[in-house]
Amino acid sequence: MESRYGLLLCTERVNVRSGSQTELLRTATRLAEITRPFILAGTVWGNMRLFRNIAAIAKGMSITFMEMFQPTTVENYPDGKGPMRGAVFQERFRGLHVLQRDENGLEKCVACFLCAAACPSNCIYIEAAENTAEKRISSAERFAKVYNIDYNRCIFCGYCVEACPTDAITHGHGFELATYNATNLIYRKDQLLAITPAHEGDNARFNASDAGKMRMIER
Repeated sequence: MESRYGLLLCTERVNVRSGSQTELLRTATRLAEITRPFILAGTVWGNMRLFRNIAAIAKGMSITFMEMFQPTTVENYPDGKGPMRGAVFQERFRGLHVLQRDENGLEKCVACFLCAAACPSNCIYIEAAENTAEKRISSAERFAKVYNIDYNRCIFCGYCVEACPTDAITHGHGFELATYNATNLIYRKDQLLAITPAHEGDNARFNASDAGKMRMIER
């Protein structure tokens, strides 16, 4: 009985499917008519996006073509005049560090080690010494007997400059630090110390290659 009932159900389903093909075609036609505006709108939107992209590319290329016919402005480095040899920098450029002097010509560094403590790359090494009445190096009790900066590790973040309570260390404009020997990138105190106090002229902006020449001129 159950097998006969199942056979009848299958036969009815086949008949319904075969008889509903026309209904399916009508439904599909209606769906196509309903969705046609949306398809057209999507096509139009896609074309608009394409035109916008083309317009953006054309705008960028127009700027490129205009710059192509403008006169070329170059920095006359390294054949320019002055200690920078023609190189031009912004005022806030962070270059080679400079150990400053006060108005009396004494070193501002008092060997407080705050710059070394603030350095995230641990590239500053300091050894302190006491000032004497016969030989006074700084205006405080101590001075930096040894002050080294390892530029193999320095990231020019400026934290040492911000941490210094006496404004003893600043960033100069020296940038010629490239070398084939890594040991040459460890700068000693005599390489970083300013020639004259900052108030007597420009703030000791010199390159590593010109430092010796400038000291000879000052002397």
